[in-house]
Amino acid sequence: MHLLNLGILAHVDAGKTSLTERLLHSAGVIDEIGSVDDGNTRTDTLALERRRGITIKSAVVSFPVDDVTVNLIDTPGHPDFVAEVERVLGVLDGAVLVISAVEGVQPQTRILMRTLQRLRIPTLLFVNKIDRRGARYDDLLPAISERLRAAVVPMGSVEGLGTRAAGFLPGLGPNAPAVLAEHDDELLTAYVENTVSYDLLRAALATQTRQVLVHPVYFGSAITGAGVDALITGIKELLPAAEGDPQGPLSGTVFKVERGPAGEKIAYARMFSGTLRTRDRITFGDTRDTSDIGQEGKVTAITVFDHGTDIACDSLPAGRIGKLRGLGDIRIGDSIGVRRKEVEHFFAPPTLETAVVPGPDTDRRALHLALTQLAEQDPLIGLRHDEVRQETAVSLYGEVQKEVVQATLADEFGVHVTFRETTPLCIERPNGTGAAVEFNKKDANPFLATVGLRVEPGPVGSGVRFGLEVELGAMPYAFFKAVEDTVRETLGQGLHGWRVTDCAVTMTHSGYSPRQSHAHQGFDKSMSSTGADFRGLTPLVLVEALRRAGSQVYEPMHRFRVEAPADTLAALLPALAALRAVPRTTETHGSLCVLEGEVPAAQVHGLERQLPGLTRGEGEWESAFDHYAAVAHGIVPERARTDHNPLNRKEYLLNVLRRVA
Repeated sequence: MHLLNLGILAHVDAGKTSLTERLLHSAGVIDEIGSVDDGNTRTDTLALERRRGITIKSAVVSFPVDDVTVNLIDTPGHPDFVAEVERVLGVLDGAVLVISAVEGVQPQTRILMRTLQRLRIPTLLFVNKIDRRGARYDDLLPAISERLRAAVVPMGSVEGLGTRAAGFLPGLGPNAPAVLAEHDDELLTAYVENTVSYDLLRAALATQTRQVLVHPVYFGSAITGAGVDALITGIKELLPAAEGDPQGPLSGTVFKVERGPAGEKIAYARMFSGTLRTRDRITFGDTRDTSDIGQEGKVTAITVFDHGTDIACDSLPAGRIGKLRGLGDIRIGDSIGVRRKEVEHFFAPPTLETAVVPGPDTDRRALHLALTQLAEQDPLIGLRHDEVRQETAVSLYGEVQKEVVQATLADEFGVHVTFRETTPLCIERPNGTGAAVEFNKKDANPFLATVGLRVEPGPVGSGVRFGLEVELGAMPYAFFKAVEDTVRETLGQGLHGWRVTDCAVTMTHSGYSPRQSHAHQGFDKSMSSTGADFRGLTPLVLVEALRRAGSQVYEPMHRFRVEAPADTLAALLPALAALRAVPRTTETHGSLCVLEGEVPAAQVHGLERQLPGLTRGEGEWESAFDHYAAVAHGIVPERARTDHNPLNRKEYLLNVLRRVA
């Protein structure tokens, strides 16, 4: 039996979850179709999802199509939960991108399509809601092709558009030969000679769909079922089956982690090679950390998806998706067995941050545990604990995600919180080169260690690079490792409190006191260096080098695209300028005007709220993180520190050594 791991993606409210319900019903997995409005869909299992009518967490459900078993993954549509979508993309064999026949291509649709094309994931398009008043067909096809910048092949026509009786008539559109002939010389010859056969067209369509050269387009309605049978046929015939050698070396990826009824971790994993069996001892680790040799754990139970339910199984072969129990330390993004190459981030990291304010009767330990478990399930939710102020800050994508975190803490953990105002997450970059050194047993250095560091700017996007100008054998490797780890940790808070990135840090001096002891006595810490000496000294040296180099604060900037009636431009431009948005291009298409430019991330939410009033409700806003720009005007934003503050030597030594050196 063939396997296919299929993702359902869409802009919010395009009908993605409703389509999932219809597919399960058509395959005979469920007897009654659930409703998003009624809160009884199969994949929206969280109480919060049912209450709000949106998908927040990805969900997996399986159904058969003849000899093909489809593992269908329903993903969130709201851009605030794009991290859930990101993790799913790495395990897909194919995708269905859902578009509303009424609203057409939306901002999130464009973002998703660009990512699917970049990752070379074969994708079918399903235009939903043809039974709704205002549904479009003839003018929507060219709009899809233009706005998604994709070659599309309509797989049929629509009758009764905009009525409850709307139906889909399968059959290749008249433009199919011309579109497919662009990538097929044999078909091009037949097209010129007017000898194109249906079989030749269908074979070319399947090949080019799997090569992500074209995208078949189906029209239908998830509510009435129109067009869904044709879509199921396309899923079976046009999308590629899962690949992988069950006899090969064990290799898989964890894309979701949840907690079971007893608080145990359950890992969702896709196997790419080999076969994982119950009671196997396996290695797993973070693909992003090349120094991590991996952890070990024993798989105590395996569950696979089959005919709409979960069933216990003794093994998980290559190509399948399953749930694993027994791996208490496993995290989202971990590789299982042979480490695969690091999966790049397809979407930008969160650019906003807010502080959590506990309710009057909230147990802070319970809050800390709840937030930690939420971060386990969503690694792009960064937690930042301030022990001095007894505060925790959470990094987020937007206001809706903040509301969901608040409701989740209340519903699932019984913890009630509010949030402070959302602020942008800035970064720091060095202005120039700076160096500092402190020597063992000299001057005011209270640590038995010599550390010299040089900080210099690196290329944009290079992150933090650490190198040595001293011999690796000059002291025990553990001391070098302590310095490197502490450098990376310390750079989490620069001169202004923001994460320092795009720089190179080089260790220029090293030294230590060898292991010593008094006669006939054991190891004497007061005479011998330990890792704690290097961990204690490194922050002081690093911030001094950074102070001499200087640093610049950069704020996150979004690129934006606004499509609005041309006669609203006079009201729109001053509003954009007031919120520091800078239009770069302006185009007019008939009665519509398209503005593109950049805007500080902190102003995006305010612009989204103002847009309907400025454009009579006809404006369409699309934005996404683009780059960081230097803060050139006004007060440089500062961020409260959560460490021992190496910028203040006296305070730092009081905290670290409990004395003033």
